Amino acid sequence: MYIPKHFKMNDEQIMYDFIEDNGFATLFSHHNEKPYATHLPLMLNRKEGTLSGHFARPNQQWKDAENQEILAVFQGPHCYISPSWYETNQAVPTWNYEAVHVYGTMKMIEEPKELLGLLSKMVAKYESPKSTYTLNEVDSAYINGLSKGIVGFKIDITNMEGKQKLSQNHSVERQQLVIEKLEQTSRENEQKVAELMKQNVQHVLKK
Repeated sequence: MYIPKHFKMNDEQIMYDFIEDNGFATLFSHHNEKPYATHLPLMLNRKEGTLSGHFARPNQQWKDAENQEILAVFQGPHCYISPSWYETNQAVPTWNYEAVHVYGTMKMIEEPKELLGLLSKMVAKYESPKSTYTLNEVDSAYINGLSKGIVGFKIDITNMEGKQKLSQNHSVERQQLVIEKLEQTSRENEQKVAELMKQNVQHVLKK
């Protein structure tokens, strides 16, 4: 990923936090000698340095993804930035966003109990704390039947790259103008980008 120095995430733990907050990824590999991608949630294990997930069995990507170098792309909030928001019109439009790219090698999960454990952890992460739903209470025969329709995997992480493009290459004054405009919209992405930009500006001003 192209990352100018202004936008580079250097802290591994920050990238881990980002992955856990934006767990729905795009997983790339080569299938039949062509790039192939699947959109799916992934679970991070910080201690092991791994990502885990599962394919639908009819999805052919799993058949030749093992032992390849895999790329998982995690996308955060993003939005258009208009130069009309600046103090001068001698500028061009851009796009602010956050993203983390994770590289690694994939191994298939062969043990049924390990796969069930992965599914249980994923459900626990995304269910509301007040939810009464758990996989443990679903009929085991039903779960076993459904499990035959998926293929679990684990990715050993070999490298991570993080990019946080939030107008850091502009003056603090210009960043504040952008924040003001973004905060005037009701769209979720713009609101989230504005909050991230405010955090960055506050960090710079404290230095």
